[in-house]
Amino acid sequence: MIRLWGYLAMALVLVVGALPGAAATTKTTVIATDLAFPWSMAALPEGGFVVTLRGGQLIYVAPNGNQQPIELSLPDLYATAQAGLFEVLLAPDFSSTRELVLSYACGSEAANNTCVVKGTLSAQAPYSVFNTQNIFTALPKKAGAAHFGARMTWLADNTLLVALGDGFVHREQAQQLDNHLGKIVRIHRDGSTPNDNPYKHSQASQIFSYGHRNVQGLIYDEQRDAIWQHEHGPKGGDELNKIVAGGNYGWPIATYGIDYTGAKVSPFNQLPGVKAPLYTWTPSLAPAGLALYNGDLLVSHLVGRRLQRFQYSNDSWTLTDEYLSELGQRIRAVYTSPDNEVYVLTDSAEGQLIKVELP
Repeated sequence: MIRLWGYLAMALVLVVGALPGAAATTKTTVIATDLAFPWSMAALPEGGFVVTLRGGQLIYVAPNGNQQPIELSLPDLYATAQAGLFEVLLAPDFSSTRELVLSYACGSEAANNTCVVKGTLSAQAPYSVFNTQNIFTALPKKAGAAHFGARMTWLADNTLLVALGDGFVHREQAQQLDNHLGKIVRIHRDGSTPNDNPYKHSQASQIFSYGHRNVQGLIYDEQRDAIWQHEHGPKGGDELNKIVAGGNYGWPIATYGIDYTGAKVSPFNQLPGVKAPLYTWTPSLAPAGLALYNGDLLVSHLVGRRLQRFQYSNDSWTLTDEYLSELGQRIRAVYTSPDNEVYVLTDSAEGQLIKVELP
C-alpha cells in the first residue's frame, strides 16, 4: 500500500564521511518512504519525481512526499527476483514532448530479456503514461531472472544507450556479436539503428560495446564528452569503465573477480584488445547507481551500503569521499536533478527517497 511520509521529526540525519581524513558531513532529508524496492527516478520540470518500483509500479512523488500511482500498461512485464521495472529516463525535449523511456524485464520465466518502451506522460496529476510503444527488445530471450542490466543514458546526439546484462548463466555470449547479452546498445528514440554504430554488419547492429557482465551504472558526461559505466563483477572485480564505440570490456575472458565457488573465471585480468577498467572494487560493493555532481562521479552501492565520490584527473578517477554508511541501507540509485540536487533511493520493501546535501 502506498502511504504518506508524515513524520518530519526523523527527516534530518547527519552522516560523517567515512574515509580517513574526510572532514565533510552530509545532511539527509527523507522525502518519501514505503517505496517497495525503488529502482530509478527522474525529476519533473513542474516539480516532484517519477519513481520506478521493481515490482512494476510507476509512482509520482510530490515535493512534500505525497505519493500517487501513475497509470502504466506493460502487458509483457516479467517481475520476480531481479526482474521487473527498471529505469525511467526523460527525453531530452521532455518539456515540450512529455516523452520518456522505460526499461523493464519482458517475457516469461522460460523466455525473457530486457525491453525498452517510450511513452508520453500526461501534463498534470493524476498522471498516466500513454502512447506506449516498444523501441527495443534484447535477444535472444532466455530463461532465468538475473542480470538484466537496463541502465540507460542519452548521448549528445540524442541517441540512446541501453546497458544489458549477460543473463548470468549465459556469460560466454558477452563475447559474441550476434546477440545482445552482455552488451551496451545504441538506438534512436524511435528504435531504429544509427548508421554509424560500430557493428552495423553484424546480426546485432545495435551493439555499441561488448564484454559486459551486469551493467548497473551508465552516464554521459557532457563536460568531458565521455561515457562512464560501472558493472558488477562476480566475487570481486566490480568495474568502473570509460565506454568507447566498439570496445571489448573483457567479460568473461578477462576479469579481476573469481567465481562464487572460488574457481577462476579466467586466468587473465587484462588481455590485448580488451579495455582495462579505470577502477575496480574487490571485495565487491555491488555498485548500483551513477551520477555526476560538480564534475565528480557519485557511485551508490548495495552490498557496500554507502555512497562514494570520485574526482577526475588524467583520464582516471580517484576515490575521495564516502557518505551515508551510517544509514546502514542498501542504496539502489543516486540521481542529480537538473538544479544540481542529489538524491538516493534505498533498496528495501520500505525503500526511501532521500535528499543528500554534499559539500
